Amino acid sequence: MLTNYIYAFISVMIVSLVSLVGVFSLSIGEDVLKKYINFFISLAIGALLGDAFIHIIPEAFKSNIDASIVGILIIVGILLFFVIEKFIHWHHHGEDKEQEHIHPVGKLVLFTDGFHNMIDGIIIGASFLVSPHVGIATTIAVVLHEIPQEIGDFAVLIHSGYTKKRALWLNFLSALASVLGLIIIFIFGNIINSSILWFVPISAGGFIYIAVADLIPELHKTKNIKHSVIQLCIIMIGVISMLALLLLE
Repeated sequence: MLTNYIYAFISVMIVSLVSLVGVFSLSIGEDVLKKYINFFISLAIGALLGDAFIHIIPEAFKSNIDASIVGILIIVGILLFFVIEKFIHWHHHGEDKEQEHIHPVGKLVLFTDGFHNMIDGIIIGASFLVSPHVGIATTIAVVLHEIPQEIGDFAVLIHSGYTKKRALWLNFLSALASVLGLIIIFIFGNIINSSILWFVPISAGGFIYIAVADLIPELHKTKNIKHSVIQLCIIMIGVISMLALLLLE
């Protein structure tokens, strides 16, 4: 169990370091970034759906929780993330950057991204408490969907008036909220270990919501048939990568 804790902590730190992806975007032209961002999104969709349906949900059905309850908890996860996005204005890809009130938008992004990262920490911690392979698969899925989000968040902070160095630093501090989420789930897991099993299908519902409600609509903005085919292929690569992890157990 201690090994799982160590792996989970390392994974959360890796996820936090993804917030520094903005460093690389500094040397990339805006046109090039816009051209390839949908490919990152496509890979994230495949990884999220693959992790949810190939790893997390099957593990949930193997637990002692009734199958119908697992189904309900998945729906709860989907609705929970809907409520978070609806009332806390949780935006994954920097869609607020066009608003006129620049500085408040930057602060909102930092707050909502911090909350999101805390949830990521909880999800990763819960996954490693189930098994190492589920934890690793979940971490990969989180990293893949964090990349386009962090690039978007970085763009918002720059547009909000922050210097590049300050934007990177604040984004990294926001990402460290995932450590808080990890601590919460470890404390919670030690007190009521069986309840962790209830959170696993909820996290699967969250992943499904992010992929279907947030990321897939982004791909619909591209009408080009060639790009659409490439997007579909990259989604499948994301799914296959999750399947490959399962076969390597």
